Amino acid sequence: MSNLSYIDLTVLVLYIIFIIWWALKNGKSKDSDAYFLAGRNLTWPMVGLSLFAASVSSSTLMGHSGEGFISGIAVFNYNWISVLIMVFFAMFFLPFYIKSGIFTMPEFLERRFDGKSRTYFSFITIIGNVFLDAAATLYTGALIIKMIFPEVEIIWIIIGMAAVAGSYTIIGGLSSAINADMIQAAVLIIGSSILSFYAISSIGGWESFIDKFNDGVWLKLTRPLDDPTVPWLGMWVGIPILGFYFWANNQVMVQRVLSAKSIDHGRKGVLLVGFLYLFTLFIFIVPGLIARGINLFGVENLPHELISGIDLKEKYGINTDQVYPRLIVKLLPVGLIGIILSAMISALTSTLSATLSSVSTLFTMDFYSKIDKTASSSKKVKVGQITAVVTLVIAVIWAPYIQRFDSLIAYYQEIVSYLAPPIVGTFFIGLFWKRANAKGAFSGLMAGLAVAAVIMTLKYVLGVKINIHFLLLAPVLLLISLVVSIIVSLATAPPPADKVTGNTWTKQIWIDETIELKGIVWYKNFRVQAILLVIACFVMYGLFY
Repeated sequence: MSNLSYIDLTVLVLYIIFIIWWALKNGKSKDSDAYFLAGRNLTWPMVGLSLFAASVSSSTLMGHSGEGFISGIAVFNYNWISVLIMVFFAMFFLPFYIKSGIFTMPEFLERRFDGKSRTYFSFITIIGNVFLDAAATLYTGALIIKMIFPEVEIIWIIIGMAAVAGSYTIIGGLSSAINADMIQAAVLIIGSSILSFYAISSIGGWESFIDKFNDGVWLKLTRPLDDPTVPWLGMWVGIPILGFYFWANNQVMVQRVLSAKSIDHGRKGVLLVGFLYLFTLFIFIVPGLIARGINLFGVENLPHELISGIDLKEKYGINTDQVYPRLIVKLLPVGLIGIILSAMISALTSTLSATLSSVSTLFTMDFYSKIDKTASSSKKVKVGQITAVVTLVIAVIWAPYIQRFDSLIAYYQEIVSYLAPPIVGTFFIGLFWKRANAKGAFSGLMAGLAVAAVIMTLKYVLGVKINIHFLLLAPVLLLISLVVSIIVSLATAPPPADKVTGNTWTKQIWIDETIELKGIVWYKNFRVQAILLVIACFVMYGLFY
């Protein structure tokens, strides 16, 4: 990739300049509502496209195509089941989040339970955002750009990428990030679609692709129980927990929903990203599988059966992280390469800006606002900007060290599967069980954390081999946390009425919404759109069962 044409490099540079200009032009920082939640005035297309751009990082592009190369389309299970979770989230949780006027997800836990639950959730979210999300995004993005400019030291690439994303996010807040996301989402979708088209054409068309990989499990979503990627039971009981945490509890994602101008716009924005996610199979994963059939790495007689990424590297010298960039160079003509590289930069900067916005909001609203209770709106904005700068500096310093600790990237999904279940369980009992109280919620969170700490200590510190897939451990952790929460809640006093009223779901809410929707044309009806999306999910699953 170091031999890129001047045309491609020009396209890339002009794109970066345009994104920074456009984001700064549309930034808002006059008060805390404008800076942290874009004035709470976003329409559903902006919410949906911003969610899509923020959820697709450079590591997603590399990871999806790499997994496609290794094991076929199994990794798509995370996406299509997450779409079902989006529908559930939009149906039940989203209205409470928007109506409450909260800035952060931990803030909702305080409204329903108490400050201890809020502080715990906010603290671990900030730590994860800084040391995993931001740092890992910088590191994986730097690896990609290093292929373009191999002579440049990786630390300078990391600093450059941080400067691009930080230049508009720190100054303009969420408005800048979301307006940049609008452009970046379009570039991501168009660029990835172009690459997918060229990839399918390179193998002789869609029918040839199906014929080549129709044997074995390459095009199968349902895998055996011992499958290392996605065992079928883990698909149904593990992925929904991780999906709910990512889309309904994660500040990086939900912050964009909170910025919607109404519940209806928030819901339709979530549905939009759901429909877009169904296409990730064709634009992110399929090209990676096709790479297996076009001798991308120059390896003759590569086994047709499944073989792990480690074995591919050790036996054949194939690094699956290079599948996506190698496809770009091998298949695309001059000019288009610049567009696809712009898509990769979009994935990087949108995710990084989303993370910066998340951390600045969490720290300012969940910690600083409690220290300085009389802080003005403009002062909160300044604190948020300083927090974003500090976050970026820490991430830049930490990012180069990730190469020494491969587990931070390799086991990120696994670590989340240990920490997420107790949080998911706490949100569920909070919304759907009126008897749940603060002591029960905090006890459940601590019990889940303790069990997760034991598992991670046994596995990573003591080297004990645990032959249970992490997708199957997640529901066990969820169950333990829920049982503890329920027992402690029942053994202690009921929660005050003000903690329950307005913060728990009731059947009357469904009845009232049904009455409101009677006068709406069917194609504008949220529930009809949700049903169509669910049908599309299961049709997709049926096609690749």
